[in-house]
Amino acid sequence: MPSLAPIRIGSMVPLTGSSANDGREFRNGLSMAIEEVNARGGILGRPLEAVFIDTGNQTAGEVVRAARQLIARHRVSAIINGYNIGPQNAEYEPIADAGIIYMHHNTLVQHHDTIASDPHRYFGCFMSDPAEYWYGQGFIKFLSWLRDSGRWRPRNRRVAILSGPKPYSIVIANAMAGAAAKFGWELPHPPRIHPVNSDWCDVLDGIRTHDPAVLAMTHFHAGDLARFHLQFMERPLNSLLYLQYGALHRVFSEITGERARGVITCTVIGLPRDELGRRFSADYRSRFGPQATPEIGCQPYCSLHHYAIAAAVAGGVGEPGDVEINRRIAKALMDIPYRSVAGMIRYHPAWQAAVPYPDATQDPSLGLPHLFYQLRGPGEPAALIAPEPFIEQPFELPPWIS
Repeated sequence: MPSLAPIRIGSMVPLTGSSANDGREFRNGLSMAIEEVNARGGILGRPLEAVFIDTGNQTAGEVVRAARQLIARHRVSAIINGYNIGPQNAEYEPIADAGIIYMHHNTLVQHHDTIASDPHRYFGCFMSDPAEYWYGQGFIKFLSWLRDSGRWRPRNRRVAILSGPKPYSIVIANAMAGAAAKFGWELPHPPRIHPVNSDWCDVLDGIRTHDPAVLAMTHFHAGDLARFHLQFMERPLNSLLYLQYGALHRVFSEITGERARGVITCTVIGLPRDELGRRFSADYRSRFGPQATPEIGCQPYCSLHHYAIAAAVAGGVGEPGDVEINRRIAKALMDIPYRSVAGMIRYHPAWQAAVPYPDATQDPSLGLPHLFYQLRGPGEPAALIAPEPFIEQPFELPPWIS
């Protein structure tokens, strides 16, 4: 019996540039998922193979070229990857022209707007995590939960917000500012946007005059956040400190060491410390080494498994131009929620993006958990402190707060 032709899955990943650490994890996660699906017989008997293209600095030009190359040269049936922060959905155009499935984790509220502008054209574009907007509103809800549950007693209601210059960071900062008053918090000033190579000492001195109970930084690159935190710790404010996403990466803790203890960070797609999450984490580190980061690699891993289920239900896959079968796959993705190792992935019918819990649904079985962590000492895993019912360890008052 002749062997069936493999299904090519494209992936646009930043293997060089400032996000290369994450890019390698994205490659690992997709490779691991493909190995698992192939071990079970592939999709309706056809094996899968990955085609990776480096997106470098993740500019619109780099990402669009990668999409076109995957479609025209490699004839991929789908494109599945982690994030590319920079193209601002420019890659949707060649993907929509080809009529294939695109599953990503760009975390952009602009995805909602693009889908709403022409749902028929962008039927195959799925954002497998919630938009960055939910980081901002969700953080304010988290602070309020800490306060209202008695886990933390703020000495005032002031929240200071700093942002890097990228749209991702600005959207999060503005979402925090927009939600603050509704939950009883005050902003001593609007979110402040600064270049990431700043000397932060003067900025921190200006914030210190307002004596906020909370300082939130929404820039996300791990190395930049580490440099900011080291300057913060020279004269720490008497405040809770939140650092966006990148503080989860081992690079941050390697640079900051013991001084990282007490920092709060979070992700809208990560690994709950439940049975599925722990098993995946152990398998991932066994496969890629003890320094691997399964919390990042899980992103394309989850999407590939969801795609395989949807394609099997739809009756197969097609190459670029096979729009009819890809529309059936898209419908199956919308109709079939998937309980992944990261939690429940359920696509909102208008957004075609994952619904977050507890930000947009109060049912943990119907949303992807917005996970909050508090960093501990060197060599210790970050403590998962919210939301319920995923809590693993209690919140601790940071050691720099008197």
